Amino acid sequence: MALSRRRFVLLAASVVSTTVLSAKSRADAPLLAENDPTAQALGYKTDATKVDKTRFPRYQTAQTCANCQLYQGKPGSATGPCPTYGGKLVYAKGWCNAYVKKA
Repeated sequence: MALSRRRFVLLAASVVSTTVLSAKSRADAPLLAENDPTAQALGYKTDATKVDKTRFPRYQTAQTCANCQLYQGKPGSATGPCPTYGGKLVYAKGWCNAYVKKA
């Protein structure tokens, strides 16, 4: 089945617009607040050094969102989306009890 030029251009335009809109929606995602109900349940802190280690004994020094498998931010960025919180932005230096070490 041959792909006509018109169909190719429409398909390419669709892919490009979806990619651009997806990137824009991530950039416009709200920043997760520590008082968010899900964040509170998972012990999310914007600064991992302030995690209550008695309440969250799984926490270990050097664990941060930036080195969590769930974190979708670019390396070196201050924030990035996290699927645990519906794509809301979390701080790279943050932490929560959903932490999974990157492989």
